[in-house]
Amino acid sequence: MIPSPAGPSIVLVRHGETEWSRDHRHTSVTDVDLTDLGREQARRVGSVLDPDRFGLVVSSPRVRALRTAALAGFDAPTVLDDLAEWAYGDIEGRTTQEISAEVGHPWSVWTARPPDPVPAESVEELGRRADAVVARLRTATDGGADVLVFSHAHFLRVLACRWVELPAIEGRRLALSTGSIGTLGFEHAAPVITRWNLVP
Repeated sequence: MIPSPAGPSIVLVRHGETEWSRDHRHTSVTDVDLTDLGREQARRVGSVLDPDRFGLVVSSPRVRALRTAALAGFDAPTVLDDLAEWAYGDIEGRTTQEISAEVGHPWSVWTARPPDPVPAESVEELGRRADAVVARLRTATDGGADVLVFSHAHFLRVLACRWVELPAIEGRRLALSTGSIGTLGFEHAAPVITRWNLVP
């Protein structure tokens, strides 16, 4: 089991593998289901989480997050639209490698600027959405309860940065595997990242 630290914590779970995540395709609004490996990853997540520790369980509205939650043993999470993945717009379904070949230089969703393809939602807008989630999570932990979050790679990376008061763009420095777990908490009342990218 993932142990509970002293004080309330936020446990973050990236959904299990999908065909698009396996192929490194930007996936936001497209509802791609889990692969066989993704379903197994979700069950492994459930094997290390104690359901009794969580006062609140929340999820992105996307099928891949909800399916991960259900297979992990949490089949009735509260759905929060703000937990959806970065809105990629015309980049949806494309890989970084494909876009880099098209524009003729290394391209990244984190630093994309016109005239190259840019996501529909800027990293700053994504950060503001994460801030709204942080505010809700802090309220939920005020009474000492732990919270469990099922969401997506880019959004969770930004959420972790905003939790510790770093700019949203610094999420580019936090790799996050499918079916992995991270934990946010407090140390001497300061928000901290206590664990990151743990794969059961």
